[in-house]
Amino acid sequence: MDTQRRHDIDTLRALAFGLVILYHVGMYYVAGWHWHLKSPHEAAWLQMPMRALNLWRMDLVFIVSGIAFGFLARNRSFATLVRERSVRLLVPLVFAMAVVVPFQPYAQALANGVVAPGFVDFLARYYTGGPWPADAFDGADPGVTWNHLWYLPYLWLYSMVVALLLPALRSRSGERMRCSLTGLRGLQLLLLPAVPLLVYSTTLWPAFKPTHDLIHDGWLHAVYFTLFLYGWWVATDEGFWRETVRMRWMTLGLAVTLLGLVITVRGTTAVSGGVAQVLRWIGDLYLWAALLTILGWARLKLDRPWPWLARARESVYPWYILHQTVIIVLLFWLAPLGLGPVLEPAMLVVLTVAGCWILTSLIRRSGWLRPLFGLSAPVPARCPLPDPKAHRPAQSA
Repeated sequence: MDTQRRHDIDTLRALAFGLVILYHVGMYYVAGWHWHLKSPHEAAWLQMPMRALNLWRMDLVFIVSGIAFGFLARNRSFATLVRERSVRLLVPLVFAMAVVVPFQPYAQALANGVVAPGFVDFLARYYTGGPWPADAFDGADPGVTWNHLWYLPYLWLYSMVVALLLPALRSRSGERMRCSLTGLRGLQLLLLPAVPLLVYSTTLWPAFKPTHDLIHDGWLHAVYFTLFLYGWWVATDEGFWRETVRMRWMTLGLAVTLLGLVITVRGTTAVSGGVAQVLRWIGDLYLWAALLTILGWARLKLDRPWPWLARARESVYPWYILHQTVIIVLLFWLAPLGLGPVLEPAMLVVLTVAGCWILTSLIRRSGWLRPLFGLSAPVPARCPLPDPKAHRPAQSA
């Protein structure tokens, strides 16, 4: 057993991706927000809790990914890191784009009236790259899409950049940069790491709206890579983690205050122009305060080997790959039943969890499916060696 394993990071990773599932269910119902399919039971009240979550949910995923990469990179060479990260991230991406994701653009194109019913006919056109009308489905321009799996190429890219920079990051000047973050305490830790985020919101956010297409995502790349690098820097620094625990009430109070300010401004003022820019800055401060709060409380309360954690640690990757397609497949069955705005979402959550659980259980038991969903090959069971004494004939008296 690895006594140095950070159970809080494993737990946070599982919980963060669990939130992604709830978020994507919410995207079907929240009023005024674009998603692949939309419910006739749209609810405007969902906007605020969804926004409160959206301001840090993927940022948490990337800082946790950076922390995990910090532990991973300790004893691995550049070549090993490149090989392992590429196999673990790109192989599942290619497989899922070909097998798991296609039902999502089919469902959206069908809902938009672009294609006729018939998934097999859609696949024949999809695998040849279309072409598609611009409004066929999200990501129709290149002909195929990765939809919710955009996180995988982004994570691969950031991992490769940090791997390439390892000699510089481990140099004396690189260590000084790391210590300039991990050595921050108190108010400095609350404010200084958020400064780059504020700069990005001032310079990049107006010009680069989120696309998740890897190429035209200047603002999100700046934010996510910075947080990934923060995670890599702080992963093994005990001083930083002690400080997040010490400040956990302060950061929680600041996060709640900033969120209340966002809610108040949005509820009383027209959001455009300068107001939108100010809200963006407040959102950056809220984001960083929320991340410090989550990391601090997780370090204090979650760093233990929960009975369910080993299974969750291995299951979270297949769940992430499967969940959105499972949601959309279920909507094809649930939506025509007219179950209403309470029973339908409740059933959607329960059945999505059940579907991901069942499919992942099958994947975990399959030697050839495991690597296609980012899991390592199963360790073969070892037969115990025979005990020679057990077959020794008894001596006569």
